[in-house]
Amino acid sequence: MSRNICITAAEGQTGFLIAELLLKEGKFARQISSLTGLALDPSFARAQELTELGGKVVHHQPGRERLMVKALKEIGCDTICLVPPAHRDKFDITMELASAAKKAGVSNVLLISSAGCDYADREKQPRLREFVDIESAVLASKGDSETPLGHSPCVIRAGFYAENLLLYSEQAKADGVLPLPIGESHKFAPVALGDVAHVAAHVLAGKGKHGFDDRHRGQMMIVTGPLLCAGKELAEAASKALGAQIEFENISENEAKRVLASQSESDESEKEYILEYYSLVREGKTNYIATTAFHDVTGTHPTEPNEFFKSYPTEFRPRKKAKH
Repeated sequence: MSRNICITAAEGQTGFLIAELLLKEGKFARQISSLTGLALDPSFARAQELTELGGKVVHHQPGRERLMVKALKEIGCDTICLVPPAHRDKFDITMELASAAKKAGVSNVLLISSAGCDYADREKQPRLREFVDIESAVLASKGDSETPLGHSPCVIRAGFYAENLLLYSEQAKADGVLPLPIGESHKFAPVALGDVAHVAAHVLAGKGKHGFDDRHRGQMMIVTGPLLCAGKELAEAASKALGAQIEFENISENEAKRVLASQSESDESEKEYILEYYSLVREGKTNYIATTAFHDVTGTHPTEPNEFFKSYPTEFRPRKKAKH
């Protein structure tokens, strides 16, 4: 059974890491026939690296759905991983890709969505809430007997990426503080990007008589980190891992905006998403963990916060003692 996979936003962190796992890890690579990354910017370094790993890169030009349908057919794509890009037109781009996959006769679709989107308010957290609309469009094909896309869908709702904490590495190194606008008491469970990518790789490489492995097909998988943390607890995990004092500082949303503006080169829509997720934490809507899917799919335990911080000692370890 062939498995010709296309991964969207392949030059982004999420799409690239999923593709890298599929191409480099033998247990996945043996199950796939080909891998193509759809890239908004094929000149981006990760897109070039994907080619070096043995994948193919195709330029994705939003607004030209007919060409995307043609490209998917020429590739022989039977499996698509929809990764909404960090782009101001994320919603429109992803909806167009879902439509193109349907018209191209793609039979397996994995959507990388966001945990918490169902708790988001359409007025206060529009960037989060749009994931619900994307999910609805993808899953609507399930009831359409005239399209193969409905046969084998899967959705992964990924939690807040722990890697977003790297945005505050300068404050951690300079002042020994982790400044987050999440309030003092409510909690969330940051998840390592690599953990989400591993679940996605298992789904994309898994096979069953209807497409994806029957254990994955039709699943709504929520994947968070394994530990609920308030800001203080997150700082304690960092301190333990780094052997240096890190303190949590609860900052205002306006200050958080200034920090993101000065220290992040991310698209504005991605900054909006991060700020909206913080607001969800302040509202007490992220006080849960969801690791069952990760355990069931991978058979392993997700990355603990202290393990995450140990992976980035130079990014977080203070250059001087924290202020008291």
